[in-house]
Amino acid sequence: MDHYAVFGNPIGHSKSPLIHGLFAEQTGQQLDYRTALAPLDDFTAFAMAFFSEGRGANVTVPFKEQAYRMVDSLTERARRAGAVNTLSKLADGTLLGDNTDGAGLVRDLTVNCGVSLRGKRILLLGAGGAVRGALEPLLAERPSVLVIANRTVEKAELLAQQFADLGPVFASGFDWLEESVDVIINATSASLAGELPPISPSLIEPGKTFCYDMMYGSEPTAFCRWAAEHGAAQSVDGLGMLVEQAAEAFLLWRGVRPDSAPVLAELRRQLGA
Repeated sequence: MDHYAVFGNPIGHSKSPLIHGLFAEQTGQQLDYRTALAPLDDFTAFAMAFFSEGRGANVTVPFKEQAYRMVDSLTERARRAGAVNTLSKLADGTLLGDNTDGAGLVRDLTVNCGVSLRGKRILLLGAGGAVRGALEPLLAERPSVLVIANRTVEKAELLAQQFADLGPVFASGFDWLEESVDVIINATSASLAGELPPISPSLIEPGKTFCYDMMYGSEPTAFCRWAAEHGAAQSVDGLGMLVEQAAEAFLLWRGVRPDSAPVLAELRRQLGA
């Protein structure tokens, strides 16, 4: 039996064992997947001990940067993200670090939500790790422009400079923006506190702008409610991103891509119960 885990602290709330259990059942894969409460003061030793037998692991807060530093090799998207959320032990015993967050976001947007990003004006709210992980996959979709808006404009400017070779990416303050865009992605943690990034409703063109919140909950997030109130064509939370980034990790480990739709439907059903 191959062993997998998700490292985090705290970790009891994680839906990863349920998601990967459903993936394994669906694809006929034999594996054991569990949560692993990693110590805040010695993540690397804890992870290396797991990999004496384990085959792969997901990594969640607050260990993604530490995972990035401990691996032997990185995928290009992990290198760009500066963080690792998926670890895989290769045939030679070395550890590969990947970042599937951005790919999960793009797949949820394009496949599950049916949104084409090519030629679109995308506004990305925030300049933290979630944004850094999303930039390379989003720019690969060839938007006409991607604007990173953040309270501290210097952080957005730094990201724009670092990813400028991949496409037309620019920085902005929240309050500089007024003209409507095609897609707004909230990558701030404001929704966790039931709050909103301080942006103008004029950014939404009623019936046309698509709004997406990387956060999710049993009820629509504050951002999704705001988007709906101002006439967004659609407002979607990040539960699909959670499932799709897991599917990317499963593909890396097992060589088969699971069908995410029934797993997403089951999670949505459980959240609403």
